[in-house]
Amino acid sequence: MSPGDEHDGYGGSGQTRTRLPEGNTGDVHGGTRRPARGSRSLLMGVGVVVLLVAAIALANRGGDPSDASPSTTSPGKAAATAPTGTRPVTGTNGTVPTGYAHDEQGAQSAAANYAVALGSTDMFQKGPREAIVHAVYAPTVVDDLVKRLDTSYSPALMTSLGLESDGNAPSGLTFVSRTVPVGTRIKEYGDDTATVEVWSTGLVGLAGEGSTRPVTSNWFTLTQKLVWSAGEWRISSSSQTEGPTPVNGDNRASVAGEIAEAVEQYGGFTYAR
Repeated sequence: MSPGDEHDGYGGSGQTRTRLPEGNTGDVHGGTRRPARGSRSLLMGVGVVVLLVAAIALANRGGDPSDASPSTTSPGKAAATAPTGTRPVTGTNGTVPTGYAHDEQGAQSAAANYAVALGSTDMFQKGPREAIVHAVYAPTVVDDLVKRLDTSYSPALMTSLGLESDGNAPSGLTFVSRTVPVGTRIKEYGDDTATVEVWSTGLVGLAGEGSTRPVTSNWFTLTQKLVWSAGEWRISSSSQTEGPTPVNGDNRASVAGEIAEAVEQYGGFTYAR
């Protein structure tokens, strides 16, 4: 079962809670733009990453989701953000929050946090990338996915993104890659399977004086198919679609230095549904 990826998401059922702080990433730079579409090639089938690369017009999404046939339930209505009485997570696996409840709320919390991890700058470094894949994907798909990602995150790709061949940003610049979930919903749910949609916005680019790839934002929906494996929700496959995308606001685009500062100063969140 090959985890074909892209992104996908919406609003949800149940109550929502977010807790501070944990992540790395974060900026808003350049006006909100839709991601430019590149050709289907370099990252075909890699998913999650595609959002980031597509924003810089280097590659397009691919997909090959293998489904586990969960039973369908009513998605439910979107709920306002409010704390619930359930602790969202009980621990971490490396930098990834873990310990989700074996229910619909736990599946949504897992999907949101996995989207954040898979959209982070750590995915551009071989060691951290493997750790994330092992933490969020089902054991049955990990080995194949690690190999495909190692091939896709090639020195040529890094260079085309304006990064060094090892994935580091050039001196004086800050690489930004951050996924920010806006809402989640359960699409299908079974005892040990769930399909969760995560509506998100993403930031990607190089911040700093002289950057030729300024940080831009985009909107996408990530659909994650999850399985309950070894006492944890894990991804078996995922897919991505563009939008829903709001109309651009009138905010002034920040200068490169402000974006670079924001990345260092503003941490991310652990998301809970």
